[in-house]
Amino acid sequence: MKSPRFWTVVLLLIATAVILHGRGDKDYIPARQPLSDMPQTIGGWSSHDLPIDSEALAVLGEGDFLNRVYTGSGAHASQPVGLFIGYFPTQRTGQTIHSPQHCLPGAGWTFESSNYTTLRDINGRNYQVGEYVITDGESRQFVIYWYQAHGRSIANEYKAKLTMVTDAIRTNRTDGALVRVITPVSSSEPISSARDRAVLFASQMAPYLPKFIPD
Repeated sequence: MKSPRFWTVVLLLIATAVILHGRGDKDYIPARQPLSDMPQTIGGWSSHDLPIDSEALAVLGEGDFLNRVYTGSGAHASQPVGLFIGYFPTQRTGQTIHSPQHCLPGAGWTFESSNYTTLRDINGRNYQVGEYVITDGESRQFVIYWYQAHGRSIANEYKAKLTMVTDAIRTNRTDGALVRVITPVSSSEPISSARDRAVLFASQMAPYLPKFIPD
């Protein structure tokens, strides 16, 4: 049996399709820089890109994607931090941002803990984010992710979809992105250490986002 959340999402998508059909054929898509222009070095973290295979791209659909690993220095040099951003210029055709709540379990990961909180970047801007610990056998990772659209950060996927519907009505925009920061939790470190690493990187990376995810 499908969960109430599933049917909530279905109803939101149907409502969005009806509304957008009445608004015309095209969304307003603002100018932006491609995600490939995200700096390779951020706050002392250096990086390399990871390819996204064709099967994953087929699932993700049409958009602009960044899949990158950053390696830090000093106290944070022991474990890397992964950055994934998926930007969708339009969600008019029923194509929507894929939630990690669905994708990660499909890849074998189990959610051990979850929490909504506020992330403050190095410029003092606040982001509403979700923090999660995921496990797969003996492997554990700490995850921060949120939805970014039109100058707002949203931690909850259902609120993000509702916001997309209201913005489609008000501004004829359905563009948006998922931002995910993830780092392994080594067997010898506490969760708090992995969290500090992920938060530090995210707080240094987040000020760049408006270049790639328009406000």
